[in-house]
Amino acid sequence: MAAEIVEVFAPVPHGVVVDATMGGAGHTVRLLTAYPWMRVLGIDQDPVAIAHGRKLANENTEVGERLIIEQGRFDGISAMLERNSITEISGALFDLGVSSPQLDMADRGFSYRNSGPLDMRMDTTQQLKASDVVNSYDVEQLTHVLRNNADERFAYRISKAIVAARPITDTVQLAEVIAGAIPAPARRTGGHPAKRSFQAIRIEVNKELDVLPHALNEAIRVTSPGGRIAVLSYHSGEDRIVKQAFKDAEADPKVQIIASPYHHHASPLHKLVRKVRVSERPSANEVEINPRAASARLRVIEKVSS
Repeated sequence: MAAEIVEVFAPVPHGVVVDATMGGAGHTVRLLTAYPWMRVLGIDQDPVAIAHGRKLANENTEVGERLIIEQGRFDGISAMLERNSITEISGALFDLGVSSPQLDMADRGFSYRNSGPLDMRMDTTQQLKASDVVNSYDVEQLTHVLRNNADERFAYRISKAIVAARPITDTVQLAEVIAGAIPAPARRTGGHPAKRSFQAIRIEVNKELDVLPHALNEAIRVTSPGGRIAVLSYHSGEDRIVKQAFKDAEADPKVQIIASPYHHHASPLHKLVRKVRVSERPSANEVEINPRAASARLRVIEKVSS
């Protein structure tokens, strides 16, 4: 939804927009090209994405001179801004989940279609890998991961099958074990039968749902009035967290004067944010060109007070 993202940030104050999930820098480049007044702080924990972003910045002066790159998880946004002497931002973009380059590199272990190691780490320096989850979690732990992170209705059956098949050494073997645990009628609908389980294990490895609420709250806090926060989510667990964070921000006035004995009424509440109406789903044409976009959902809020 690159065109929609560019449109979302059109009215924000001139300044710095944070691309909290830079990845292949597609959104970053589109934003910097569309708005000459904008600078972007690109954040990613994946060293491959960081190297790609720096190469892009060196090769494209127009982009590079307005692009700041920081490696790390997006829940460290405040420290990254401080390091770059940035006190307020004009907005932030979170494009959640795994990036296409990560899926396409078999040796990263994110894909159930291509044989690769059970890795799934976005930050390749961290210790926990998918192999640790798959081969050391007990049935109860695995069931919780699959249900909580991906709403997998056959979580218990899949978990028992994984434990029984250990040791599992590569992605194709894991996908086959998962598929074999799902009833045949269910395997014939809803895409690849291992999709949800791979998603759930990846989320566990990278603690994606754990860090998201804090990151969203921090982004809202440092955004200047008129700025916007846009989030692209790809499954219900992510979207629930985004909805709740935005709902909490709407319900929590930033400026509030409590009634005193000298006043008969409390002063009006000034809302911190408001929802922005946008096209929440990708167009049919985009889904045809890029099937991976089919599950994307876009939510946007605007800061209205400080």
